[in-house]
Amino acid sequence: MELQEAPFAQVPASAESVNDRVVFGDLPDDVERFDPEGDFFFVTVSAPEQSLLGWFAGRGDPAIDLLTEEDKYGVRTPSQRREAALQQMRTASQEAQFVALSAAGYEPEISLGEVVVQEVLCATVGDDGLCAEYFPSDLAIDPSDTILEAEGVALNSVEDLSAVLDGKEPGDMIDLQIRRPDEGILDVTVELAASPDDPDRTIVGFRPFDTRVVTLPFEVSIDTGQIGGPSAGLAFTLALIDELTPGELTGGKNIAVTGTIALDGSVGPIGGLSQKVNAVLQHGVDIFLVPASQRELGEGQEELRQKLDDAGHGDVEIVPVANLEEALAALEELGGDPLVPVRVADEN
Repeated sequence: MELQEAPFAQVPASAESVNDRVVFGDLPDDVERFDPEGDFFFVTVSAPEQSLLGWFAGRGDPAIDLLTEEDKYGVRTPSQRREAALQQMRTASQEAQFVALSAAGYEPEISLGEVVVQEVLCATVGDDGLCAEYFPSDLAIDPSDTILEAEGVALNSVEDLSAVLDGKEPGDMIDLQIRRPDEGILDVTVELAASPDDPDRTIVGFRPFDTRVVTLPFEVSIDTGQIGGPSAGLAFTLALIDELTPGELTGGKNIAVTGTIALDGSVGPIGGLSQKVNAVLQHGVDIFLVPASQRELGEGQEELRQKLDDAGHGDVEIVPVANLEEALAALEELGGDPLVPVRVADEN
């Protein structure tokens, strides 16, 4: 009997309208909401447990990637993984709102948010490429912990933590108050360390999530529900722009989109692209905007690009874009209207 080395499979899940998830509050009289005919779709994948028969069947399917337990779970607990995915989605939503409203001609503001641990830093990498030793803080803090206080000082941002650490030396101990998923408020003591990039700088030894908070000139949000991860950032951005500016960015079509969005408008790579191509196909959408930085689209990756074509059965047009400007240009080339920021429209 052959051993089932990959008990999970990453498979296509869904393609859902972003426009249906845009929620507006009471808008000021000078803010108009438009009602686009076409929709932007964000795309998801799942990684269910599979039977031995499913494992055999999935090995040759371009829309299925077999996963080991470590591939799926890594070293985080289920609650840590869930909190991380939800935090990534919250961040994607905030960044999308900032980028979209800026592009539409409004002036949103952005400020630093609470201190949430994304991962504890690795101090020493072993010969196998895995972390052999973490920073001392690993004994006290975990991924998805929120650091509420340091040395009795309430923390509203990473900058507040940096101020507390000013003047501290590697080896010093500091008291932290943290909030841990499923456990609540805890008091812990952490040994500080020198930064691997700057030995003169003392750090706790973790990478924080980007938790910046956007302040909008009016109330609008994106209902992300229990969907996790940052890959819908570009889709959120384009849907918000289309709702807040005249014309049809989609040209009345349904357009699938994936990719993270950064505050400068750049579009970042995501996981599960071949599964997402297949999900787009299954939901009857034939145009898919994807990150140009995606590994599958790089030079010398003909086999991976062929896998994408096979997953879409040749019926999904894959359009790589590197940033918001390129995404808007691609939509115009596909028959959509050009972006006209509302402030520009008001002045004409």
